Amino acid sequence: MASGVLACGQQPASKDPGPVPPAIREAKSVFISNGGADAGLFPEPFTGDPGRAYSEFYSDLKAAGQYQLVDDPSEAELVLELRLTSPLGPADPSKLKGASDPLPMLRLVVYDRKTHYILWTITESVDEAILQKTHDRNLDDAIKAVAADFERIGGKTPAPASAAP
Repeated sequence: MASGVLACGQQPASKDPGPVPPAIREAKSVFISNGGADAGLFPEPFTGDPGRAYSEFYSDLKAAGQYQLVDDPSEAELVLELRLTSPLGPADPSKLKGASDPLPMLRLVVYDRKTHYILWTITESVDEAILQKTHDRNLDDAIKAVAADFERIGGKTPAPASAAP
């Protein structure tokens, strides 16, 4: 009998995805909130200013045309808060050994406007780079990935990625 219990405990977890809240699937209007960026990310490693991720994310969602973007959160069904974070981590990558991800990350939190509850969170790491141009491209790629992830969970077809020159 013990081996039967052990066998049950070793079965892989269910592959059925959990449900996406209906509020996300049914939303037509969103307000995008600028959650800001941690200190020390601008002007290096990224060019621009701390509002860059917000501005690019806003432009990406607007261009996709899947949602009506509103200027007032009271007019939205969902409130999206985008934040560029720089998690604490060792400055020397050779000392990582199991430490949490020290790479900058974009974190999108999806709130139900009516209840103010968090419905979903999307996080994308920004790949590391040496050159400024590559840092900027990696940030752009992470922003586009967050937008595509949000559209996908909302049941929308993400806009095709434009071909790199």
